[in-house]
Amino acid sequence: MQYLFAPRLDHRGWSTPSEASRLYFVLIMIVTIFYSWQLSKSNIIVFLCLVMLISTPLLSLGWWLISIVGKEMTPRPLVDSVNRVDKSKKLPIHSFRKP
Repeated sequence: MQYLFAPRLDHRGWSTPSEASRLYFVLIMIVTIFYSWQLSKSNIIVFLCLVMLISTPLLSLGWWLISIVGKEMTPRPLVDSVNRVDKSKKLPIHSFRKP
């Protein structure tokens, strides 16, 4: 439960979607694509419109419910190497610009 629903922290410390959110996205998109292709009868424009129309509310509702479940959980690192980042050598965001 903790592995799936805990938010993930990236190398900057920002919260990213949980594993459950990522799996939910893939599952909903696969089901929606399959269902939309059957309804559209191989018409690509209708297919794309149906995918957007069906997946948007399903994803929004599911991600909202997943965020409620993971709200009280402590964040976990996105990958193990995030804990090994040397923050003392961190460059400013705009350091790549020339003066």
